[in-house]
Order: sequence, then C-alpha cells, then structure tokens
Amino acid sequence: MMLDTKKHSKEQQAPNVANQIAAALQGIRFGSVEIIIHEGKVVQIERKEKLRFDAKSAPDK
Repeated sequence: MMLDTKKHSKEQQAPNVANQIAAALQGIRFGSVEIIIHEGKVVQIERKEKLRFDAKSAPDK
C-alpha cells in the first residue's frame, strides 16, 4: 500500500495552520486577518490591526 505523501503532509499542516489563524484572531478588536493560499496550501497569514479612538474625547486644537 502506497501513502499519498501530499495528503499526509496537508493533514499534518492543517492543525498547525488552524492554530496560527486562531492566534492571529486572538485579541484583535478592529482589523483583518488575511490568509494567502498558493497551489492549495496556506503560505502566509497577515494580521492587520486598527487602533480606533473616539473623536469626541480628542483634545481641541
């Protein structure tokens, strides 16, 4: 019986990728998480976080 190494590799990668996505989402209030996929594999995860300020509490000029 021959193992499909690509499938086996994806199965091992999936929990790690899921953990990384969960970590990127942890604690973010405003922003986005972008997942880059190339040839069916996650190759990059980008986290962009925004800091928002209440305009009413900003000091007058």
